[in-house]
Amino acid sequence: MTLIHLTRRALAPLAFCVLAGTGLVPTAMAQDAPRVKFVTNAGEFVVEVYPDKAPKTVDNFLQYVREKHYDGTIFHRVIGNFMVQGGGYDQRYIERRTRPPVEHEGREALAKGGPRNTLGSIAMARTNVPNSATAQFFINVADNGFLDPSAQQPGYTVFGKVISGMETINKIKSTPTGFGGPFPTDVPRTPIVIQSATQL
Repeated sequence: MTLIHLTRRALAPLAFCVLAGTGLVPTAMAQDAPRVKFVTNAGEFVVEVYPDKAPKTVDNFLQYVREKHYDGTIFHRVIGNFMVQGGGYDQRYIERRTRPPVEHEGREALAKGGPRNTLGSIAMARTNVPNSATAQFFINVADNGFLDPSAQQPGYTVFGKVISGMETINKIKSTPTGFGGPFPTDVPRTPIVIQSATQL
């Protein structure tokens, strides 16, 4: 399943959006927010998630963490000026089985003051169908405002942010890419493997 249907050509006229912002997501959304530590073969990073902003999305994500779904999966889509995406395929490019899709909460999360698709934020990947997100996620490596929900488009549900280990994310985004498995482009030539994802 290919998620986030945006091509390089589609990104070109939106370059000003990608390059517009600076810095990470605001520092503290919630002091007691759940945190998940990812250990990869490229390094470690920790994400903080916000059940008060996107409760169904966060519950879905944390359930996959508890089930060890992400352990042994890869970052299968890396676009250096856009985002890094993973959580769906193992190293043989076999898609992991998932539970039913989670309800899209993008607009509701924003209405509650949730984060946007800015540098360092984590969002659920999906197909062109809004209510299709399952386990795959992406981390924004630029300010991608065109992915935000609006009155005109459902956008993507942002449910947390990277709070430590952005150097790992930067390493992932900089890895050389090409074809791999069923994907013609944007696959790291050296697999980036999630060795473990653990709630702290």
